[in-house]
Amino acid sequence: MEKHRAVPEGYMIVGKLAKKMNTTVRTLQYYDKEGLLSPSDESEGGRRLYTEKDMFKLHQIEAMKYLGFSLNDIKTLLADLETPEQVANILAEQAKVVREKIASLSEVLDTIEKLISEILRIKTVDFKKYADIIVNLQMKNELYGLVKHVDDKTLDRFRSRFDKESASSIIDAINKVCDEIADMQKNGIPPESEQGRAVGKEWWDMVMEFTKGDMNLLSELNKFAQQKDGWDTQWKVRWESVEEYLQRAMQAYFMNSGMNPFERGEHEA
Repeated sequence: MEKHRAVPEGYMIVGKLAKKMNTTVRTLQYYDKEGLLSPSDESEGGRRLYTEKDMFKLHQIEAMKYLGFSLNDIKTLLADLETPEQVANILAEQAKVVREKIASLSEVLDTIEKLISEILRIKTVDFKKYADIIVNLQMKNELYGLVKHVDDKTLDRFRSRFDKESASSIIDAINKVCDEIADMQKNGIPPESEQGRAVGKEWWDMVMEFTKGDMNLLSELNKFAQQKDGWDTQWKVRWESVEEYLQRAMQAYFMNSGMNPFERGEHEA
């Protein structure tokens, strides 16, 4: 009771302020330590004393925190604003930051939802495959669903040969060849033509770069091409529209160059 009577009129102790503002004593102590909101006075017993003015300042701090501003921003940047235009500009910049966070979180949510579907299809707990799926989703690789069909040995070979950057380059190269074939089909250019053979060579060179000449790995890739279960629908339709043309273009390239890449011993890793 003696301590309670020691609080001067017009002041409140830290616990009362925390209760009024639905925050914690520890938070107010931290604000004091950071020089963001210090008590207006101190009682004879050493208790922090706050006024209504302090409460209004705390209200401003909490409001700015809600908008996503850091405590450092509130302490320095916002304190220096003098005109409505300056305030509006700072808020516009913060709105941009929030939009970027929303976009990023939307991508994360989409990844989580697709990963859930793949996990239920895999039907076993395999965090290495989960990580592969996540990386492919990050790269916007529509073929991420193929991971569940790949055995661990083959996946390990992929992981040992390629990082995210090189894998992304391969995906870009695949899309480039598909675009070229689509244009040639549109313009009536046959796969046996010089231009068709050139795209066949481009694809084969890319395959050799990807597999490093490992025919066993190439065999696994061929299985993926034949087995389209789990492919993204849009990518599946796109691939099927160029698959036959590409096969004929490659055959024409092999015949024209007089090579048989599938002869035993040729292009071995």
